Amino acid sequence: MAAKADEPQAHIPRDQLPNIAYCITSPPPLPEAILLGFQHFLVMLGTSVIIPSALVPQMGGTNEEKAKVIQTLLFVAGINTLNQTLFGSRLPAVIGASYTFVPTTISIILAGRFSDDPEDKFKRIMRAIQGSFIVASTLQIVLGFSGLWRNVTRFLSPLSAAPLVALVGFGLYELGFPGVAKCVEIGLPELIILVFVSQYLSHVVHSGKHLFDRFAVIFAIVIVWIYAHLLTVGGAYNGKAPKTQASCRTDRSGLIDAAPWIRVPYPFQWGAPSFDAGEAFAMMMAAFVSLVESTGSFMAVERYASATHMPPSVLSRGVGWQGVGILIAGLFGTVNAASVSVENAGLLALTRVGSRRVVQISAGFMIFFSILGKFGAVFASIPAPIFAALYCLFFAYVGAVGLSFLQFCNLNSFRTKFILGFSVFLGLSIPQYFNEYIAINGRGPVHTSARWFNDMVNVPFSSEPFVAGIVAYFLDNTLHKRDGSIRKDRGKHWWDKFRSFKTDTRSEEFYALPFKLNKYFPSV
Repeated sequence: MAAKADEPQAHIPRDQLPNIAYCITSPPPLPEAILLGFQHFLVMLGTSVIIPSALVPQMGGTNEEKAKVIQTLLFVAGINTLNQTLFGSRLPAVIGASYTFVPTTISIILAGRFSDDPEDKFKRIMRAIQGSFIVASTLQIVLGFSGLWRNVTRFLSPLSAAPLVALVGFGLYELGFPGVAKCVEIGLPELIILVFVSQYLSHVVHSGKHLFDRFAVIFAIVIVWIYAHLLTVGGAYNGKAPKTQASCRTDRSGLIDAAPWIRVPYPFQWGAPSFDAGEAFAMMMAAFVSLVESTGSFMAVERYASATHMPPSVLSRGVGWQGVGILIAGLFGTVNAASVSVENAGLLALTRVGSRRVVQISAGFMIFFSILGKFGAVFASIPAPIFAALYCLFFAYVGAVGLSFLQFCNLNSFRTKFILGFSVFLGLSIPQYFNEYIAINGRGPVHTSARWFNDMVNVPFSSEPFVAGIVAYFLDNTLHKRDGSIRKDRGKHWWDKFRSFKTDTRSEEFYALPFKLNKYFPSV
């Protein structure tokens, strides 16, 4: 039976996500904020450890170099997170490592023009990676601070944003359960305990203090980490295959012995960067892919922080500061560049705390534990399957918030169905083809003598959110756009009030720069 016209809607679209305990501008009490900040630090550790652990040995580096790179990556992540929350988008976004830059970095490592001496080889490769990051940073800095990215994102609608944000989360599915399965006796208990503590236990034990749902990550990691350590010292993995031992044991990272007690990372610690034009162009394309992905991540963070939709000028400002983050990564030598952490965006949803102050405290933990190397190395030795279990929940939350943008759209429209379905399908199918081709042949479908050109084509088409976002953006802005009813179908009228900074009073509350800097750097 059709609903009557005067019946109230059961679920009304909301500019701000309801039921958030602490929004972007309302910090929780200090003791709780410190614990929540430490939880964000633990979550971002996974990617910060996994990526250097995979790349540094390929560069000829030892455990000592690996520990120094991880320290540097954490130190730079802390600085970039503070810059982003203070002067960039002002969102509670952790700026950390990203898998988007890994293929291009591996291409530099395999260039074959470096010395065979392990120590000299590591430093020469690191300096080449630094040079490519420094050049690539200019792309995001120019697009962000010039306002060019602002002009691009003004044409985003909820319909074109939905596939982009959804696949920012769902597109990372290969980092979830496949990582859990590398040591299923550790990863699966972590996943089960995390879901039980966060979703069920808080309804069984009514403490009134949100202990279990808000600090589920700490509870789950501590329980399973102790269990994994007992398995290790009990000899459960003695004589097992090297891959099993690397994934399951708590004493195989080599970080605790190799890390110095106190060390402050500094620019050019590996020597002066070297520059190669082709590698710089390839890294610029990786930076552009990261820019598109981070646009989706920023939108997920704004939603889980219970903020309003970001004005395009604020998003562009955030992108500019992310470019500065890539520049800092290039100056310090981190093996990886800066991007919005998707897992930490998901943690905002799990805790229902979107406070900017909490993420700034987490940046303090990143800097503190990067300087006190031994203490940071203890946490960095957590087995990777534990982090993979966390990803199963956090990436799912980010994917779900992307789908939630569809509340602003007309899902009965065939135009909406086509754009949504086609962009999501191609966003999954095209990268699958590229990734399968690489797995089978050891190279991408585009294979010329110019290695940098191959990377410029293969890397973007291997990114699910990039493909889905570009397809949805193009179709949404070209397909029957002049039809008057189309504007409401795509949900564009919901974001009209946020087209400029001053057209909604809440923009000042959420996104204004501190220290009255808006007077000198106005948002438009």
